Amino acid sequence: MSVKDLSELRQNYGKGSLQVHDVSADPLDQFLKWLDHALQAQVTEPYAMTLATADGNGRPHARTVLLRGADASGFYFYSNYNSQKGQDLAANPYAELLFFWPALEQQVRIHGSVERISEQESTAYYHKRPRDSQIAAHVSTPQSGIIESRELLEQRFADLNRQLEHITNIEKPVFWGGYCLKPYSYEFWQGRPNRLHDRLKYLPDDSSDTGWRIERLMP
Repeated sequence: MSVKDLSELRQNYGKGSLQVHDVSADPLDQFLKWLDHALQAQVTEPYAMTLATADGNGRPHARTVLLRGADASGFYFYSNYNSQKGQDLAANPYAELLFFWPALEQQVRIHGSVERISEQESTAYYHKRPRDSQIAAHVSTPQSGIIESRELLEQRFADLNRQLEHITNIEKPVFWGGYCLKPYSYEFWQGRPNRLHDRLKYLPDDSSDTGWRIERLMP
């Protein structure tokens, strides 16, 4: 199929609308409502989000990761600090998250600064992970590095699993831990007919009781 044929595959969105008077004055509360809706609708991978970063030279990188928590402090995810995302965030500590739930014709963009969470918080989360995931964090390094074969990766996992067979409390790797994105802005998108989509953006506003103002954006 060529690109010119894709015009016949357009979807005319029409599952909902997004009005200022219907949304929460607090963007985190609005996000959690939409996330809960996605969970209730049993959408595939509701916690999956695109994490977009840029390195020190402004070159962008994007990948899908999983949201591991959200509260008044920000949005949490975990990674190898030596990964591409870790290197990007060390050089340029800003990122954007994108949640897309096609079944609901909704997406959310969240832009903000990113910082590492404390070593204590990372360690506590690490020990909540399944044992195999704990071992994989040790084996999968340097993340994004080149490895000769799948078989070699699996052998490294098996070898370390055997070495740690009698260890009940596996130590967290020093190169692995959590990040928190502290939002500067949110954008909520609802697909609408004729590409006249609804877009509401939350921006900080000290003059508001909630600390945020809402603007409607052109589609």
